[in-house]
Amino acid sequence: MSFITKAACVGGGVIGGAWVARFALAGIDVKIFDPHPEAERIIGEVMANAERAYAMLTMAPLPPKGKLTFCKSIEEAVEGADWIQESVPERLELKRGVITKIDAAARPDALIGSSTSGLLPSDLQSEMHHPERMFVAHPYNPVYLLPLVELVGGKKTSKATIERAMQGVEQIGMKGVVIAKEIEAFVGDRLLEALWREALWLIQDDICDTETLDNVMRYSFGMRWAQMGLFETYRIAGGEAGMRHFLAQFGPCLKWPWTKFTDVVDLDDALVEKIGAQSDAQAAGRSIRELERIRDENLVGIMHALKSGNGGEGWGAGKLLADFEAKLWANARKPEADLGDVKPLRILDTKVSAAWVDYNGHMTEHRYLQVFGDTSDGVLRLIGVDLDYVRDGHSYYTVETHIRNLGEAKLGEALYSTCQILSSDEKRLHIFSTIYNAATNEAVATAEQMMLHVDSKAGKAVAAPEAVLSKLRAITEAHAQLQTPDGAGRFVGQKRA
Repeated sequence: MSFITKAACVGGGVIGGAWVARFALAGIDVKIFDPHPEAERIIGEVMANAERAYAMLTMAPLPPKGKLTFCKSIEEAVEGADWIQESVPERLELKRGVITKIDAAARPDALIGSSTSGLLPSDLQSEMHHPERMFVAHPYNPVYLLPLVELVGGKKTSKATIERAMQGVEQIGMKGVVIAKEIEAFVGDRLLEALWREALWLIQDDICDTETLDNVMRYSFGMRWAQMGLFETYRIAGGEAGMRHFLAQFGPCLKWPWTKFTDVVDLDDALVEKIGAQSDAQAAGRSIRELERIRDENLVGIMHALKSGNGGEGWGAGKLLADFEAKLWANARKPEADLGDVKPLRILDTKVSAAWVDYNGHMTEHRYLQVFGDTSDGVLRLIGVDLDYVRDGHSYYTVETHIRNLGEAKLGEALYSTCQILSSDEKRLHIFSTIYNAATNEAVATAEQMMLHVDSKAGKAVAAPEAVLSKLRAITEAHAQLQTPDGAGRFVGQKRA
């Protein structure tokens, strides 16, 4: 259930600015307080990267972007907010003081989340008048893309607050995990701290440099962790006997003196400079914003791959993305009153993202098919063939497609698609779609497709139900009054008239 209509973000750095983007791109107005003199510029740059990432992430219709308002005080920022997210620097006295100010100024029923990566919520809520509504909402960078948020209550946090927090993060497309007991650094950072400590020793002792260490991670277990966690991965490593066999085989080695987890590396000036120099060389002159964009493109690609996994049902963060998109489509405008209009249906609005561009600098070939596929999916939703319909065992399958590339679509260009029904009957649906450049209204590509209504369980074509056919007939009869579009019925290699 959606309850966040207004949010406030106190602190607008790396984490706070990304929280702003996460709320705003979910259609929520956000008030911001950050005394940094360049807060508006910094958050503006984060928003630009977030919008770029979302354009790559999904074609589902996002709600209108929330309004951003920069405020001059905490009191002004939190007034009227449903959810207030604190993201100031990681110092207990500072955070506790800020949260106490938020508590005094906010509505009594407003939720107050802290982005702390390690401080106990009981310590943060100790001076509040309404401590029952305060909790830790610890995200991972970039907050606008990585969906996980650890929800941790303190001694005075109410159960109802955590339940509402779970609803809130679901509303903005995130995956809330409730940590059963408060503990310094919670779960994620406990794991990261162990890895980070061992990594620093490996650099200190000249076992490897920063690039080698990163390569070990990203070419091996890092890829595994993106789709299965530690325990599920090791269950597979145990073979048919599973986790018990894995623990029996590899458990004894945990007692071997390999690790330096219990020793703290001395981060003296020499080691800081050593790591800094290696990191500079590894970055090869790329700016932080450029590295952020590369990171975002890679994360989007991973989530897209996970979205198509598990036989099309999605897996991990990919399934979460698919579920979020389903809600976006369900909340999108359903123009049933337009089905009888004598004009092609305008289905999709999108932009050419960086992930879509090939070595020629143009939208790559398979992305045209993706846009046309999303267009035909949009038409199917209009006639009632949505995800619930597919889950019930029926759908339309595309059996033939002819794409013509008429122009160029370049990075950042806005596009839209239309669809005209050429003919339909109980089983068949014959459509003609066009992608246009939104600035010039010139056709960039067309696709002619034939689809069959199928019983997916039986694996054969069957007649669609009357509830679907009645909507389909309304569009077909209206579009019968249109001229046959140029290019319909063409074959490959046919010369222009």
